[in-house]
Amino acid sequence: MPSNILNSLLEYTTIPLDEEEKVIELGSRELFKYPFCYLSGHKLVQFTQQEAVNFKTYVYNGGFVFVDDCNHDIDGLFARSFETQMSNLFGATALKKIPNNHGIYNSFFKFEKGPPTTSFELNGWGDDLVHDYLKAITVNNRIGVLYSNKDYGCEWDYDFRNKRFLAEDNTKFGVNIILYAMGVNS
Repeated sequence: MPSNILNSLLEYTTIPLDEEEKVIELGSRELFKYPFCYLSGHKLVQFTQQEAVNFKTYVYNGGFVFVDDCNHDIDGLFARSFETQMSNLFGATALKKIPNNHGIYNSFFKFEKGPPTTSFELNGWGDDLVHDYLKAITVNNRIGVLYSNKDYGCEWDYDFRNKRFLAEDNTKFGVNIILYAMGVNS
């Protein structure tokens, strides 16, 4: 996660965390040591057979993956290829819009209108729209994969000392996502 989110978790919560970023190969068994993973990109998403097995097993075993489309692709390449991967793994109808009153929007901070917008929402899921919703794959009555086209990663990736350049701290929704994923206050 961007350093601003780690800083906000330290600042707003008391949950213990490791302040060092861990980059894990999706095909590695090490993936299963961590309850929360962040996947972001703007290029073709194509899992190897082992990566696909690990991704699906991870989610079915209670892991949470936040996937954030960077929106800097041409014609929604990341979005289309990621959605195809999810369809192959979880079924054609598994990835669905979540309602704007879902618990993830109230797990710590309140977002009454659903997901906050960012200044980086360029082409949405390749359709040139700014969406007022997120998508998710739900497993055992909880989100296992949260999917955003809003490019939160770039929004949160500024120097942590400058994260409050907006009237409202733009990292608060990231805190919500992580606390929801960890089952804290959700």
